Amino acid sequence: MTKKTRIAGGIAGAALGVALCASAAQADRFTFRIGSGHPKGPAPYVTTMSDFFAAEVKRRAEEETEHKVSFIESYGGGIAGVSETLEAVQNGLLDFGGYCVCFEPSNLYLHNFPYFQPFGPQSSSDAIAAVRIVYDSNPWLSEVFEKEFGQQLLGLGAWDNYHLGTKEQWTQVSDLKGVKIGGAGPNLPWLEYAGAVPVQSSLPEGYMAMKTGVYDGWLMTPAGYNGFKYYEPSPYYTLIGFGAMPVVVLTVNQAKMASLPEDLRQIITEVGMEWEQRNGQAMDDSQAAGLAALKENGAVITELPDEVRAEWAQSLAELPRKSAQEADSRGMPGTKVMQDFLDAAREIGHVWPVEYQLN
Repeated sequence: MTKKTRIAGGIAGAALGVALCASAAQADRFTFRIGSGHPKGPAPYVTTMSDFFAAEVKRRAEEETEHKVSFIESYGGGIAGVSETLEAVQNGLLDFGGYCVCFEPSNLYLHNFPYFQPFGPQSSSDAIAAVRIVYDSNPWLSEVFEKEFGQQLLGLGAWDNYHLGTKEQWTQVSDLKGVKIGGAGPNLPWLEYAGAVPVQSSLPEGYMAMKTGVYDGWLMTPAGYNGFKYYEPSPYYTLIGFGAMPVVVLTVNQAKMASLPEDLRQIITEVGMEWEQRNGQAMDDSQAAGLAALKENGAVITELPDEVRAEWAQSLAELPRKSAQEADSRGMPGTKVMQDFLDAAREIGHVWPVEYQLN
């Protein structure tokens, strides 16, 4: 089954009927399709897409213009899965899509640059602020969406600070040798130091995969770990602090955006940036709430000693340079983008545990 077939099947399965025809503008009425492969609730960025972005665009359009706006919301893969959302927006199956660039390692390799420089800013607010500086300094990052994938970047989202959950308790890094650990893909190299066995997967698959022994742990944030109930098959959660990762994007189909009245385009653009600005605090709150909920739900939470964390970071010192060179070899501004991120993080007050050298 091809990717396009799966997406088309998702539309039929959503049973949205006539409303899923092309987003129509009848007089001053506009109906948009917005979606994500991740579900609302367990994935906080999707919650803010629904509760803030869609709601705010609708409110402002009604209060500030003559237009009436409504959204057909399809999250959790109803129209497109986590690795299909970019294409769904590109093809117009979705007008707006939110997705993690971690599931587009070929199409958006360099956009995963925060993953390539682990142990970065610990708070999502700081991480998003640093990554925004990088995007503003490197227009190429935004232009790729328009020139290659027919969509416009509206705002950045994030996963909060990454830690490690496992089935079995461990007290020293050597205990992880040979243990199968799941992750999104770009973060799997973090496991090299521990000698764990990386397994690429996605959040919706993780629970059953750990339950059935496909792997025995997961690299995940507290909010995601709690939201997807990973604490049930893997109750041991160790705070490592790989960093918050602003690798989530909210985009809009470029042709759809161009077809809209100027006042509505302006509202969508402004609300997209407001969505980005709200995401940092929302994810910081989510980190705290996720940790509290994990404790309440019986997870055993421990913290990695600072000296071990420093050793772990040092062991990955070559990852940024190799990733930058890989991006450079693909004709992307890898070294420039990644150096800008190192510098931007320092500007906002982050102290890197190791001085990554890109040259």
